[in-house]
Amino acid sequence: MIHDQARYTREDEAVHEPLLSEKTEESVDVSDASPLPDDLTRDSLTLPAPSEPEVARHYTRLSQMNWAIDSGPYPLGSCTMKYNPKFTEDVAADPNAAVHPDRSERSVQGSLELQYRLQEFLGDIGGMDAVTLQPPAGAAGELTGILVAKAYHEHHGNDRSEVVIPASAHGTNFATAATAGYDVVELPSGEDGRVDVEALEAAVGDDTAALMLTNPNTVGLFERDITEIADIVHDAGGLLYYDGANLNALLGRGRPGDMGFDVMHYNVHKTFATPHGGGGPGAGPVGVVDELAEFLPTPRVRKTEGDGGYERFEPDNTIGKVHGFAGNWLVLIKAYAYIARLGDEGLADAAAKAVLNANYLAERIDLDVPYGPFHHEFAATA
Repeated sequence: MIHDQARYTREDEAVHEPLLSEKTEESVDVSDASPLPDDLTRDSLTLPAPSEPEVARHYTRLSQMNWAIDSGPYPLGSCTMKYNPKFTEDVAADPNAAVHPDRSERSVQGSLELQYRLQEFLGDIGGMDAVTLQPPAGAAGELTGILVAKAYHEHHGNDRSEVVIPASAHGTNFATAATAGYDVVELPSGEDGRVDVEALEAAVGDDTAALMLTNPNTVGLFERDITEIADIVHDAGGLLYYDGANLNALLGRGRPGDMGFDVMHYNVHKTFATPHGGGGPGAGPVGVVDELAEFLPTPRVRKTEGDGGYERFEPDNTIGKVHGFAGNWLVLIKAYAYIARLGDEGLADAAAKAVLNANYLAERIDLDVPYGPFHHEFAATA
């Protein structure tokens, strides 16, 4: 491409800067003979000599061969994709963020403080009592959350073998439960696309470890019976797991912990300002209620007593490590910057706009579904 468009230098057109030896009276003759055989040499090379604007156009054209948010809408994923401000990229690129993970705690107090404050931010947003930042993606967060639930049941001598999952759930939910060693019980949806409460009552029992649920669900409908659903699962001795893929619809408006959820993961690469798509990067922190905190992965970060510093610590009955060091550090920095910049009101406004946009689009295509209103998204058949 650039080879075809560029000009080429010709020996008779070249202008050479005089050598230092040519500027002095003394010089040394050097043989022009090549040490290589003639069949391995050539007289000239067609090296491109493009101008600066041509080089800029070349790389600009290459960049436009990839689709990106700067090129147009990026409608990837079954959950809300939104504009990610570029200032978070600048924050993550700050040289002060490039700390070696093996540095001593004393020398990385700023990084530990950011991790601690992000744990607190996410816990408050989700209504959770404790948070780990280690999982590197949403699916990894799911697995971490279910392994924490499994450790909880095993610690209390509960022999449970099943995880209940609605038919409308994300496919990763089924894979997560199976990977954790559970049998999957698929729960059919009701006529309105939500959880069928009567079917749930029939599905749960002494073998139920957890119900994995997304709220709003994958077709954008809020589970209006969520408190009843939580009671049914808890009465059976199970735990209620929240898939945070659709948290965009709830930010500042509702908290999974207040609805009765015991454990959840956050897709910070979807909800908190990391560009989504292309295979990464991601991060899937996990939040839990107090009863599950002792089983979270190690290390977590806490304040030290007396000096106002921060330290890593290992929960009493931790499931161990699920990722190296502090997790996907730069993604976590972006999430912290986004949350801190928007604040409570800004996050609530982002959720309101996500819901408004989905309902606006549904109206534009004359989508007539009696079970709305929708939240962050809707499903339609063309």
